Amino acid sequence: MRSVTSRDGTRIAVWQGGAGPALLLVHGATADHMTTWRLVSPALERRFTVYAMDRRGRGDSADGPAYDLQREAEDVAAVIDSIDAPVNVVGHSYGALCAIEAARLTGHVRRLILYEGVPLRGEGLYPARIADRLEALLAAGDVEGMLVAMYRELVQMPAEELELLRAQREAWSRRLTNVATMPRELRAEQAYVFRAERFAGVTAPVLLLVGGDSPPRELLNAEGVAAGLHDARVVLLPGQQHTAMHTTPELFVRTVEAFFLD
Repeated sequence: MRSVTSRDGTRIAVWQGGAGPALLLVHGATADHMTTWRLVSPALERRFTVYAMDRRGRGDSADGPAYDLQREAEDVAAVIDSIDAPVNVVGHSYGALCAIEAARLTGHVRRLILYEGVPLRGEGLYPARIADRLEALLAAGDVEGMLVAMYRELVQMPAEELELLRAQREAWSRRLTNVATMPRELRAEQAYVFRAERFAGVTAPVLLLVGGDSPPRELLNAEGVAAGLHDARVVLLPGQQHTAMHTTPELFVRTVEAFFLD
């Protein structure tokens, strides 16, 4: 593990392994580098030099005094700029939102994969007052109830996929320790509006991944975002939803390799 200092002084932890073209992995909400990527990292490290970061406020990374999505984007950009090579980037869920915002801040992104997480408009995307309800569960000490509610109501994860995550006991335990960061990210996402003109300088090719069985909003968002970027396309992962790196890691790895090694 090494650390990178972000623009506001926050220390971001990064793990490195493998050999080949540089590949940065950016995890989503309630996760850290281990919970999201542990099933796919060994295979990816056979073809890439993999850098897996812990986003601020979880794992071995520090946190800042005030939260803002742009601080997260600066974190990702700082890690990219610390690598002495053009960097392929994969962002999952909220990590995808951090990654696309980071692409505006650095010219060192070679190619970018965004797996469900960039809304055209965050307002109205989720049930009303969901952030308040999640915070109430957290305040009451029902940490697991909050995590389950997030997956059921926000992600609309099917019961069998949720149980698969819960069965990964060590990873589930780590998610529980990270759950307090969820409400702030949810509020930032709800305030987000994708404006194509902000990304006019992003010329790196972008692949937007969507689970073929994910809620329809994911495909609508991905298609709308792709239409607003310089060079982007959407690919459906057949039979998958939000966590193909857990449900079908081989498919996920093949998809990543096909785009970055093309």
